[in-house]
Amino acid sequence: MESEQPPAPPVQPPPLSPTATWGVGSVDLRVGRRLLWVGNAAYPMQNITRVYTVTIMPRRQEAVVRFLMRVAITAAVVIALTLLASLPAVLASAIGAGDGGFGLILFVWLVGFGAGIYYLVEMISVLSASPRYVLAIETSGLSTALVTSSNPTQLPQLVSYIVHAIENPQTEFQVKVETLAINPSNYYFGDNVNMYGGTGNVGMAA
Repeated sequence: MESEQPPAPPVQPPPLSPTATWGVGSVDLRVGRRLLWVGNAAYPMQNITRVYTVTIMPRRQEAVVRFLMRVAITAAVVIALTLLASLPAVLASAIGAGDGGFGLILFVWLVGFGAGIYYLVEMISVLSASPRYVLAIETSGLSTALVTSSNPTQLPQLVSYIVHAIENPQTEFQVKVETLAINPSNYYFGDNVNMYGGTGNVGMAA
């Protein structure tokens, strides 16, 4: 007795909601004529090597370490510049020749303080970032398309439609997904990727 084969998914998937929760806008994900379109980016179906869903996690520990290193380096530079500027400043002050460089010292400390505030804000943005559940489409090259949906439960279903389209060249469909607004260097991706729809474009190795 032959085992029953699981039914193939329908050619046309149900529409996904275009309303974003943590995306930055809807974009068309379309399959037609052996091409997968994610917005204006086209991926030949024969070049797709893997389609999967994954939860990408913020690099919180790295963000804290990076903040401490930046603060330490900035503090060392500020102190070094202060010591260098204070030598002629003390001499000039002793002979009554103006502020003798104290204005420069103040400027250096203000710049250092501003840099510290910037580093702190950047660290907080990573620490407060939430995990992202995404659909990833890898190709035989270096690029990987990452999209999401306001209804994450539909992403695994969309994986089956794309796989079905790879196995069945005549398949065509179009759905609405959402792009992401994240910095790839702040998330674990697992692989090096060029991300469509994000900031910075080049992903970081985990």
